Amino acid sequence: MEILKLPLALFLFILAVPLSQAQQERPNILFIYTDDQAPWALGASGDPNAHTPNLDRLVEEGAYLKNSFVTTPVCSPARASLMTSRYAGEYGIYDFIPQPGHRLYNPESDKGLNPESVTFAEVLQQAGYATGLIGKWHLGDWTQTDDKKYHPTNHGFDYFMGLTGGGTSPDNPTLEKEGTVREFEGLTTNILTDHALEFMEENTGGPFLLCLNYRAPHSRWLPVAEEDWAPYEDMDPVLPNPGYPDLDIEKAKRKMREYLASTSGVDRSVGRIMRRLEELGISENTIVIFTSDHGYNMGHNGIEHKGNGIWITKSLPPPTGHIPGKYRPNLYDNSLRAPAIVRWPGVIRPGTAIGEVTTSLDWYPTIVEMAGAELPKEEIIRGRSLLPLLKGEEVSEWDNSFFAEYSMVNYCKAYMRCYRTPQWKLVRDFLNPERDELYHIAKDPEENINLIHDCRAEVKAVIKELDEKLRARMAELNDPVLKGIFPELAQ
Repeated sequence: MEILKLPLALFLFILAVPLSQAQQERPNILFIYTDDQAPWALGASGDPNAHTPNLDRLVEEGAYLKNSFVTTPVCSPARASLMTSRYAGEYGIYDFIPQPGHRLYNPESDKGLNPESVTFAEVLQQAGYATGLIGKWHLGDWTQTDDKKYHPTNHGFDYFMGLTGGGTSPDNPTLEKEGTVREFEGLTTNILTDHALEFMEENTGGPFLLCLNYRAPHSRWLPVAEEDWAPYEDMDPVLPNPGYPDLDIEKAKRKMREYLASTSGVDRSVGRIMRRLEELGISENTIVIFTSDHGYNMGHNGIEHKGNGIWITKSLPPPTGHIPGKYRPNLYDNSLRAPAIVRWPGVIRPGTAIGEVTTSLDWYPTIVEMAGAELPKEEIIRGRSLLPLLKGEEVSEWDNSFFAEYSMVNYCKAYMRCYRTPQWKLVRDFLNPERDELYHIAKDPEENINLIHDCRAEVKAVIKELDEKLRARMAELNDPVLKGIFPELAQ
């Protein structure tokens, strides 16, 4: 009898202790993905210009990844890497994909994410998640074809509402909904948020994966809501490099205000979303991830924009063989860094700060593990799960170096690769080797002093070591540029 009593007592004890909602159900996953948002456009970063109270609250309630990077600092390649945990160059996606109506659009070109790839949305879809994408996809045009192979619903999403290409206006946008492309009235950020709220309301039974891909703060930034402009109306912004030679300070300050106002529109929308999660009773069982496709420059190193940087100086440098004077192709940290926040009640300790280097490749295995699904065995997954870091576990052998790529083929030509450690960063332009760079990141985080031609033996040794690691990674990826083959130039 004693043997029987113990299991019964244990059973009654288990019944008496209610399981948390997170233990009872697989979590919903809300992945909020902004466009062109730099980490410095976040109040929690300490930047004096940014005003993001709702995102700052996310930081307080979850984990803030302070060294989050992307593998390519331009839209389409960044998104391909995010969705597949592979480098975009492995799919032949080197630069942003021009959409119909863009002056670089070529109807004969068939650029997009290979339908044979397996996205994390497909993995969760197969695991029983309701999947939705609202906003920007930018991984191939489907409006001019019959097969629609680049449509998000062919890459793991049950539902899609949003942009058919890479860009639209900040107000009265042309968007697709339920297979029909039409103009919507209002601010684009508000419209996308409205549809995100609808998706959540319709899937409260869960579990769901919702990718909410804003087009803000991508330019054009104005108009914005009056309340989003208010913090910046009378602001005299603090510029990051006010003493940069010939910097157009007036232009940089004007653009800084507009850019940050666009970011505030996203922040306000995040507040709306978090309140609705509470009202629906699913906040405690919904993981919220916030990040961006890449960073942004606004006067940093004398440029604006991202990897395809544009000089924001009063005069322009002379053009070179492959690069017009207007452009400054780059792999600066300000282009490669992205804000990253994860809120997971009951799992992530509020106020967690993560200093390890993470990349956009890591979101795929992280999200799959969060969902309790399995990684596809046939696929190469180059990222690593962030769950040990997010849970505060001790990770003794985390590699804080990373490799990035950008083959700029739109507007100008530059085939750049970089290898970065916490101490040093080597950038090679295989098409324009006179543009190679070396920065002592630990002492020069702003990347102001290029040491590539430094004659000191210790610096030459660093260049040799990083160059070997950079080329080894390129060889691993079967990068044609390593062999002197420049695919876009050969066409």
